[in-house]
Amino acid sequence: MRRFFHHRPAVVGLAVLLLLVLVAVCAPYLAPFDPWQIDLPGELEGPGAVHWLGQDQLGRDLLSRLIFGSRVSLIVAFTVVSFSLVTGTIIGGLAAYLGGFADALLLRVMDVLLAFPGILLAIALISIMGPSLATVIVALSTMGWVGYARLVRGQVLAEKEKEYILAARAIGAGAGRILGRHLLPNLAAPLIVEASFGVAGVILAESSLSFLGLGPQDVPTWGGALNEGVRYLLFAPHVSIFPGLCIMVTVLAFNFIGDGLRDALDVRRQAGTISTVAGGRQQGM
Repeated sequence: MRRFFHHRPAVVGLAVLLLLVLVAVCAPYLAPFDPWQIDLPGELEGPGAVHWLGQDQLGRDLLSRLIFGSRVSLIVAFTVVSFSLVTGTIIGGLAAYLGGFADALLLRVMDVLLAFPGILLAIALISIMGPSLATVIVALSTMGWVGYARLVRGQVLAEKEKEYILAARAIGAGAGRILGRHLLPNLAAPLIVEASFGVAGVILAESSLSFLGLGPQDVPTWGGALNEGVRYLLFAPHVSIFPGLCIMVTVLAFNFIGDGLRDALDVRRQAGTISTVAGGRQQGM
């Protein structure tokens, strides 16, 4: 934790994340207006004393819509990453540990899924199932687990022939116990880092789908707000600028957190630092 909190961008990212979670949880109490309240006389008004971030083309308060939009981004991101992390870890771990047909089948499935651009596959699924919050989650989860499965498979293949795994097999430990008690603890660090970057990617993907009109239609979204402001960019730029800033700041925050976690959990870097310090002390003696 000390190493993480010494990483200043990571601390800034964590502060932004905590603020964003607080805003999403308390959205009904923080939003100054109903996000769906229409005020046609105030359409496209810029930021002011009453509407701090201005109003959109229907006179709706932009700040309120962005506050409620944070809920959608976080719900989609954490749900997709949680499902993808668990599914990819189980599938990749079992396939690599068992080997043979299971591993070959996983490789073929991943090759098929990776042959399609992720965003195009998500668009196709949403076009078939219809735009909704649940559909966006399903569409992004369909491809999301592949990256975690590849990571876990590679790590398990590198670890499963080491002495501590051979010793566990020798005393009769089964595949489930070896994976859960011995291999997964060694995979925790890279999985945590991958998940932190994955959240940023999912937020960007959800915003892209909402920008294309394929996101949830019954709740405000950052991508949807950005799309609504594109046609008014020349004379009402605030309608697009503020949603874009929300997306950019949130994605940067998770990337900063990922960088901090990667540095804090990098065992090889820690070992190099320790050896450098030890060498310096020896020279000083």
